[in-house]
Amino acid sequence: MRQVKTCAFVAIAVICILLMALGCAEQAEDTIQTEVKPQEEKSAMKAELKFAPAGRITYKVTTDRERGVIWEGPLKNKPSSFVGGHSGNKIELTFTKQTKSLDAEGGTVVKITIKELKYLAKVRDKIVLDFDSSREKDRENTLSKLIGQSYTLKLTTSGEISKIIDVNDARAAVAGSGISNARAAQLLYTEAITEQHSIPALPAVDNEQLIPGKTWSDIKTFSFGPMGAKSFERIYEIKQIIETDGRRIAIAQMNAVPSAAKSKELYKEQSTGLFSTMFDNTETYTGRLRLDLTSGQIEKYTEEFRSEWIAVDPLATKQEKEPDILRMSATRIHRIERID
Repeated sequence: MRQVKTCAFVAIAVICILLMALGCAEQAEDTIQTEVKPQEEKSAMKAELKFAPAGRITYKVTTDRERGVIWEGPLKNKPSSFVGGHSGNKIELTFTKQTKSLDAEGGTVVKITIKELKYLAKVRDKIVLDFDSSREKDRENTLSKLIGQSYTLKLTTSGEISKIIDVNDARAAVAGSGISNARAAQLLYTEAITEQHSIPALPAVDNEQLIPGKTWSDIKTFSFGPMGAKSFERIYEIKQIIETDGRRIAIAQMNAVPSAAKSKELYKEQSTGLFSTMFDNTETYTGRLRLDLTSGQIEKYTEEFRSEWIAVDPLATKQEKEPDILRMSATRIHRIERID
């Protein structure tokens, strides 16, 4: 019975780490629900991005994903076939964003040009890729072909991508059948471009003013395969507006709570998660925004999601023995920083 229980734990871990290693596809719904405050200060400013004709800004976007499975039970019960560890990737993409045209509705066409790229990937604690475009030895890697490539997007004043206009030349530059070609191509997928260049923290409501205490929210859903899905309401609140070097900077804090609005929609997925009921789960999800109200540009945005699942062998607990324990984790960090 003990061996059966142990094998069940191993089966769970192996299946979960394989599925998580595929990237734990996540989906986001950015429907903004802005809560209007009864009073607004005369000095309040709109929460919208501003684009100057021919303006050029440099940003660095960092995405850091890691998932892991660790055995914490007695080593004598750990089967030799079990291989745990942490897998994931960290990508740092530096690019310029140049305004090409403005329209009467507030839409802006921008040209994105890739300037630098770092890509670190590991599988079960083993580094499988360590690319840095600034290193001479990495210039033969297919990923280096992304440097200097451009594509155009249409953005709204709330930071959403309304259209990807042209990315064909960049995709053609990295076309091929190699592993590096595939990694480079993934950075040009619609989903990746949307994540890299959207600003999820801004309210998509016209004529709204930012003042301390103002709040708004949107919905974000993470899917973890057999562990089910998690949906959160991200609640943003302006904590303060500061004056520095002749500029006004709005600082907002984000705290997320389980979304009641999405709970019914996710019930089926949650309840049919293969292993979700066998694990105790905890998570944290926070973020922070610095918005330059004077220039209408993001200075910095960071959000961090961490989730942990723990399964304990109940049979060992009843027998007062040291239990077999599996600990799974998932981390998602997303950061946008203005360079100049």
